[in-house]
Amino acid sequence: MELWSKLRSLDAYPKVNEDFYSRTLSGGLITIVSSLAILLLFFSEIRLYLYAATESKLTVDTSRGERLHINFDVTFPALPCSLVAIDTMDVSGEQHYDIRHDIMKKRIDHLGNVIESRKDGVGSPKIERPLQNHGGRLDHNEVYCGSCYGSEESDDQCCNSCEEVRDSYRKKGWALTNVESIDQCKREGFVQRLKDEQGEGCNIHGFVDVNKVAGNFHFAPGKSLDHAFNFLQDMLNFQPENYNASRIISFYLQSNYCIEHKHGPLMANYPLSLKQISHKINKLSFGKEFPGVVNPLDGVEWKQEQTTGLTGMYQYFVKVRC
Repeated sequence: MELWSKLRSLDAYPKVNEDFYSRTLSGGLITIVSSLAILLLFFSEIRLYLYAATESKLTVDTSRGERLHINFDVTFPALPCSLVAIDTMDVSGEQHYDIRHDIMKKRIDHLGNVIESRKDGVGSPKIERPLQNHGGRLDHNEVYCGSCYGSEESDDQCCNSCEEVRDSYRKKGWALTNVESIDQCKREGFVQRLKDEQGEGCNIHGFVDVNKVAGNFHFAPGKSLDHAFNFLQDMLNFQPENYNASRIISFYLQSNYCIEHKHGPLMANYPLSLKQISHKINKLSFGKEFPGVVNPLDGVEWKQEQTTGLTGMYQYFVKVRC
């Protein structure tokens, strides 16, 4: 009780005996005005604390010539690695088709288990037995020069592999109408390789460097063709019953990423079943990686059980402020 009495007697503002002060009109007005001012300041500070202010500032971008690093790790459970290609393009005119450097592909089975791990482009089939431009045997000291099948830009241009023939056609904006008629592709077993990968999926990861300007990047099957300002895909007719190498073309509608970087689309429009474009984005980040940062699309998964009759495009738009 003694403690309570001490607390009761504790007063930071001792009271003045009423005999020593008098109440006035001016004092009452000052009390009211000061109370209102205190309340106004209190609620205005609360408002400033709860609502962030947006400040616009214009500065010169001194990093215009720098490159933006895009890290990705995407899994396609029903799309073979032989059909997946990565392309980038931007408004400055820089375009890169079927990028292979700094990219890894892993073949996976229908359960998601890794079948084979390889760096894309390493271990590509080599020419095992040389042929002349139009077939036959090579004479002594004769140098092999494979035909480009009408797509050569000069008389001395040679296409000594299936990949070189396809690249030559791509540069022309053409699509191969029958891969099985190409000697180089037959010799390398290109169509057979696709047959062997039937029912497989692909995990593709790595990074690409792009300019800090408006542009886009995407994953798509086959080879990209830049023709008449339309983006096309040249790919095999991926049908289990015949595996024809007939031409299939689909338009790919470009979209932008900008310096606030609007990246997309991630998927292309192509004539495969929607089940084959099912995917999971394990990781998609821009710029330097920081420990503990969870990116907006990390772990995003899209599945389609429909297997026939439909084709489609799946795309994401992400703004990145640099």
